[in-house]
Amino acid sequence: MNQEKQIAGLCAVGKYIQDFLEKDPASFNETDLEFETVLSKSENENPWFTQENQRFAMKQWSLLLTEAKLRAWLSAYRVAAQPKRVGLILAGNIPMVGFHDVLAVVLSNHIPVIKLSSKDRQMLPFLLRLWNKKSGGEVQYETVEKLQDFDAVIATGSNNTARYLEYYFRDHLSIIRKNRTSVAVLKGDESDEELQLLAEDIFRYYGLGCRNVTRILMPEGFMVDRLFENFIGFSDVINHNKYANNYEYNRAVYLLNLEKFWDNNFVMLKEDDKLFSPLSVINVSRYSDLDEVKKFLAANEQDIQTVVAKAELGLNSIGFGEAQSPGLDTYADNVDTMRFLEVI
Repeated sequence: MNQEKQIAGLCAVGKYIQDFLEKDPASFNETDLEFETVLSKSENENPWFTQENQRFAMKQWSLLLTEAKLRAWLSAYRVAAQPKRVGLILAGNIPMVGFHDVLAVVLSNHIPVIKLSSKDRQMLPFLLRLWNKKSGGEVQYETVEKLQDFDAVIATGSNNTARYLEYYFRDHLSIIRKNRTSVAVLKGDESDEELQLLAEDIFRYYGLGCRNVTRILMPEGFMVDRLFENFIGFSDVINHNKYANNYEYNRAVYLLNLEKFWDNNFVMLKEDDKLFSPLSVINVSRYSDLDEVKKFLAANEQDIQTVVAKAELGLNSIGFGEAQSPGLDTYADNVDTMRFLEVI
């Protein structure tokens, strides 16, 4: 297939998304109306995919789909001489979470054989049709209910599902992804603006993504009230029925068990050393020196997707507010998908 036409088509898709998000609905054309219907259907099928979160995801993608960014990303890799069929079992925890895998496979000169998540069945097919149209039919892909006839596989699932997938695909080249989550490390002198950006890293997509922060490590003496004060911008999450159900359930459990927690009526902070926290709960802990933090991060490396912290802490981290805006060269589970696709 012609990668040049694929890149041009992808840039056109990025521009289309940008224009759509800024356009007055009164001036929608036929394609816009179809896209609007797709977003509505997507929310109906999966209530976590609110219009706001779908549009946020679309906005992040529109910023990435530029010629300069695509060429910079692809310049580090070689295109496969012989196309292979690559099975993709996509996740559906946040909108468009599988799009990166599809791009990687297509732009590596392979054919994605896509098993969509039952939670995200609308947006990806629409955008793939649009990409194919805008690249002159140069995007070859299949969507299937069951994977068959493939040369390699990239699959995303829970830790339990991953064990099954590893066994099922044991005779194939594969990337099998498991549960991951993200961590924030506070230095103690963060500004209100930085803590408000941290709230974006926590609450965007209701905390359902692997890049959402579920554990905060803070220095001794840091006032928890500062977190609540700066999280208030996301207080409307409690108006989402599914989120509210999780919040009320977890709060009831903690009260019944006489467990200590802080509560501001839409999120709970709980002193807990666990990396993963239930939805609507953020685990917090204190540290006395940075070596403790480094040991914790090293011990949990296989379960951490990203670390949010000030660069001056030297923790191989990203900045506050950047968790939900990964670049094209940011890979799930820190496994380079493009390098894998070079050698299959």
